[in-house]
Amino acid sequence: MRTLYLPFAAPILILVLLVLSPCSRADDTPAVSPDGDRLVADYFEQQTRLLTDRSLADIENLEDWTSTREMYRQQLLDMLGLNPMPKRGELHTTVTGEVRKGDVVVEKLHFQSMPGLYVTANLYRPAEVDEPLPAVLYVCGHGRVVEDGISYGNKVYYQHHGAWFARNGYVCLVIDTIQLGEFEGIHHGTYREKMWWWNNRGYTPAGVEAWNSTRAIDLLQARADVDPDRIGVTGRSGGGAYSWWLSAIDERIQAAVPVAGITSLHNHVVDGCVSGHCDCMYMVNTHRWDFPMVAALVAPRPLLISNTDRDSIFPLEGVVDVHAKVRKIYELYGAEENLGLQITSGPHHDTQELRIHAFRWMNRHLKNDESLVDTVATKLFDTKQLKVFDELPMDERVTTIHETFVPKATLNKSPSTPQELATLSESWKKLLHELTFAGWPDDVSTKQTLTNFEQLTRDDAEVIFAQYDSQAPYCLPLIIVRPTKVEKKTTEKKQATTASPVDVVVLDQAGWDRATSGLAVVDPQRYPNMEPSQDVWNEMIESGRPTVLIAPRGVGPTEWSRDERERTHIRRRFMLLGQTVAGMQIYDVVSALKALSGHREDFNLAGPWTLSGTNDSAFIALHASVWSDSIAKLKLLNLPISNRDSPDLLNVSRVLELPELLTMATSEVTVLIGGSNQAEWRKLAGSAPLLSSIDWVVE
Repeated sequence: MRTLYLPFAAPILILVLLVLSPCSRADDTPAVSPDGDRLVADYFEQQTRLLTDRSLADIENLEDWTSTREMYRQQLLDMLGLNPMPKRGELHTTVTGEVRKGDVVVEKLHFQSMPGLYVTANLYRPAEVDEPLPAVLYVCGHGRVVEDGISYGNKVYYQHHGAWFARNGYVCLVIDTIQLGEFEGIHHGTYREKMWWWNNRGYTPAGVEAWNSTRAIDLLQARADVDPDRIGVTGRSGGGAYSWWLSAIDERIQAAVPVAGITSLHNHVVDGCVSGHCDCMYMVNTHRWDFPMVAALVAPRPLLISNTDRDSIFPLEGVVDVHAKVRKIYELYGAEENLGLQITSGPHHDTQELRIHAFRWMNRHLKNDESLVDTVATKLFDTKQLKVFDELPMDERVTTIHETFVPKATLNKSPSTPQELATLSESWKKLLHELTFAGWPDDVSTKQTLTNFEQLTRDDAEVIFAQYDSQAPYCLPLIIVRPTKVEKKTTEKKQATTASPVDVVVLDQAGWDRATSGLAVVDPQRYPNMEPSQDVWNEMIESGRPTVLIAPRGVGPTEWSRDERERTHIRRRFMLLGQTVAGMQIYDVVSALKALSGHREDFNLAGPWTLSGTNDSAFIALHASVWSDSIAKLKLLNLPISNRDSPDLLNVSRVLELPELLTMATSEVTVLIGGSNQAEWRKLAGSAPLLSSIDWVVE
């Protein structure tokens, strides 16, 4: 028999809560959760609007901007993995050959932006140079050139740009990217390779491309044939994005033409353009920016934003929106003439119209030349003529740079006393809040409450179905199972009973499916598509202890698509919002514990709580315990050993590793570890004194 369960002494208050809560419904039938895909789409739209509305919103005058500009620049460096900036060592520039056609000479060269990080390049210059010339760094998009299994680099694909600049009085350095160059590194870590640990490290190949570009400017400035005060940058698609990174962080750039390299956060997240872009197009959005913030850092230097009107991955409306917002900053400087917007007809192609405008922009701002462009950008050289290496060097780090580019956190000394641990824990939590969980709602301390209680009473148990508002639009399920035969604890001296311990279980999708197969025994109407399992139900009640089931977003009724590609780009959308799925699931669990804490007496849950999880849910439970004071014990089964093997959290490996997090947890709660990797955890605990208190689950 189903009855509405109102556990408080003030039923009027409950009715008010039911009316005000977005979880509420008009009748007493079970709440039907929105479709998971629609719900996550609504969430992305709300969060994107939040970031878009606040982008540059607090800048009212030039002083507002100039007083915060350096802070924003440091934030961008941080999000590119360049804070602190790597050491500028010797470039070891090596010219491996020259080719000439007409009045254009190409130097085939390579340099090392850091030891072993080779950058292959072609430098185009006039055959005769009488004085230092303006220079242009051309950063390539994704233009793969492979013949007979040999990669010649995307510099070959874009050679016509370098040739035009050389024929018109420039030195032009065209550099390969770490992917699609003569070395074939990786841009597709999260896009295709499932390297979600890149987020844990705060790594993006955009940072490497930005770093290589700054070192390319070092190379140009060191040349006798280059005027070091007249250097510009341009490139399209991926090269458009790298033009933005370089122009924003390096003020040596005196003119910039990013082509098809930027659009709004709304286009990427809400409209789904993220699915057309690899990881090099994005900073790790720790500080939760919209892209006009990047553009604003170029002001007041000459900047031409260039795009076509039918570019499916850089849509017109987003490009126009970025221009409109950055125009505000140029107006504050009184430098509106230094900002241009060029929109030509066409798709995402390297069209002649785009080239001509870029050439004229560089002529105007690097040569003070307004004459008409009367030469066409054409390819002058055969592919094989432009290859730099006969054989790739064995000491190269291009193909593995993602392993080391952003350093992991290291402890100078592991805490050996509770006092040392307390000091470190405070520092760790502060950094986690700033670098990992900055995407949590600002009202994280707001009191939570449960709503929409429904109770099913049986001979063997009571089941209470409830919901709680975690973060709009997410209203999440919380289920309490109270066996009729409740376990009691008895003290030896007083022979008095105390409240039974409570098991609070964090579910992943597999756990939800299994749990609801048991719940379908008692409420088949609620789970009509689930095959009831009496065995699972018996397991849920056999301990005699109350059990609370928590299903964070993306699990159970809020599960989104199971299509692997769609799930990949959902995860990437979270990253673009300065969040991750796991990070927000941790927030959901913390919110659930807060909501449940207000009902300990109402539901006879006054006993000590054990928070448990298995596999990835163990990781979620461990992190949630650090932000909750409701937990007495943690039970973690198959807990991953390292961040790299865990769900992704932004920058977490820049703060601490899982053993340090576990050490922090053991100072507050009792920890039990079990499962398939228990032996590995035992080994780690043996070398860490403060992990000696861990209890081990007997298999």
